[in-house]
Amino acid sequence: MHASSRSRPLDRIRRLHRLAAILLLGFASGLPLALTGQAMQAWLAIDGVSIATIGFFGLVGIPYTFKFLWAPLMDRFEPPWLGRRRGWLVLTQLALAAGLFFMSTLSPHAQPMLFAQVALLIAFLSASQDVVVDAYRADLLRDPTEHGPGASLHVFGYRLAMILSGGIALIWADQWQSWPRVYATMGVLMAGAAAFSLFAIPGLTRDAATIPASALPQSDARGELLGFAAMLAGVVAGYLIARQALILCGLDPDDRNHWVQLIFVLAEIALALPLAWWAARKAGFATLNASLESYFAQPGAALFLVLIVLYKLGDAFAGSLTTAFLIKGLTFTQAEVGIANKIIGLWLTIFGALVGGLLMMRLRLYRALLLFGVLQLLSNLGFYGIAVLGKGAWGSVLVPPFDWTLIALREAASLDFLLLAVVALENVTGGMGTVALVALLMALCNRRFTATHYALLSALAAVGRIYVSPVAGVLTETIGWPAFYLFSVLVALPGVLMVYAMRRPLTALGEKNDANDPD
Repeated sequence: MHASSRSRPLDRIRRLHRLAAILLLGFASGLPLALTGQAMQAWLAIDGVSIATIGFFGLVGIPYTFKFLWAPLMDRFEPPWLGRRRGWLVLTQLALAAGLFFMSTLSPHAQPMLFAQVALLIAFLSASQDVVVDAYRADLLRDPTEHGPGASLHVFGYRLAMILSGGIALIWADQWQSWPRVYATMGVLMAGAAAFSLFAIPGLTRDAATIPASALPQSDARGELLGFAAMLAGVVAGYLIARQALILCGLDPDDRNHWVQLIFVLAEIALALPLAWWAARKAGFATLNASLESYFAQPGAALFLVLIVLYKLGDAFAGSLTTAFLIKGLTFTQAEVGIANKIIGLWLTIFGALVGGLLMMRLRLYRALLLFGVLQLLSNLGFYGIAVLGKGAWGSVLVPPFDWTLIALREAASLDFLLLAVVALENVTGGMGTVALVALLMALCNRRFTATHYALLSALAAVGRIYVSPVAGVLTETIGWPAFYLFSVLVALPGVLMVYAMRRPLTALGEKNDANDPD
């Protein structure tokens, strides 16, 4: 009894340490995203790049949807001295710091191709970091009662980082008149994240409560690398075959028509992925094959994948060009967008994530997904409203200039009341939906292949965010902003309907997790 009473405060401290690590690694995971997304979008918009071209730049995020293809290597191989999870965290975070420093030396106007290639590399490194962070979180939070708070804190840290890289960064760019300085600063922060991962995160132990060493992926290292090389060859082959087939059909990849360019991009991706999978299976990419077979052995595995793609699709469609819409479509300044849509908006997302986490302690998984999915759908109507009514329809208030050392506003900025209302609705509901989706992904993971399973599932969750961007850019130039946002509401509907159609397997999945609760 005495020993048990002494262990309780220690258990609480360990629990707080675990949750604090999840929070800070969520921050590290979220920091690079806007730097190849919304912040970069603002940079391109200010430089006068067309909406369609900005949409195509969204494809630099492709690594986020393919990360499950190299995640097996992160499950199979362990960097020396630091351990499997800690080692990959430190390596990817140091590489990200170096990539951001290099990107800060480039000009998107003078060196567009090199700029896009470096952005693609940073997205690859960021996706790789996500693989390890997600696997580490699933390995660390063994108690099912920690899944909800853990998911909530991860989203909190993630969104907090996006306030910095996607909101404050815009104010810094306006204040410093220098995007390179902003990116160099972000590189310093990523180097700090690597130091935290090296010295401060809790270690993982292989005891009876986690994974015995014999259950970890075991295979021939040479065969794994050959399998990975074969997979890459499949990607290249798929790209070349699709491209040549369209050329033989009379299409020109350099056509100035953006719809033709879009057909090439989507066809190349659509053929590259299945060919890569086929090549990996034929070459004996053991860890990838075993982990995917393990996932698809679960009842309803394929339907869960479709649900994951559709659940946030409407939300991603509406948000894919938000920064470009506000700057180019409604003529807000960078500072106004940074304050309203990024800083205030992302704080509201954090609020939504925290509320979602609290609600999920009382709601079953199915009910949370359905409720939050409906709210996400309704929030897209707010963007339609502001596209129709325009800037200043509900009035605005001026934010006076300020200087807080780290953040300064050189000139008064306008806060549009209608924009704030739309941002509030979209970000709160989006944060709630993200928490429910993260909880679903964690529930579907098999601990033997945590990195690969979570990478596969989260990659599919990112499909909407990445691939709708070029479609959204071309579609907007064709039908205009109001019709585009109405279309985004229709895109969100299948995800909600599928949650309802899958109510029985979702309820069973939630009950399975409750049964694993040690309390």
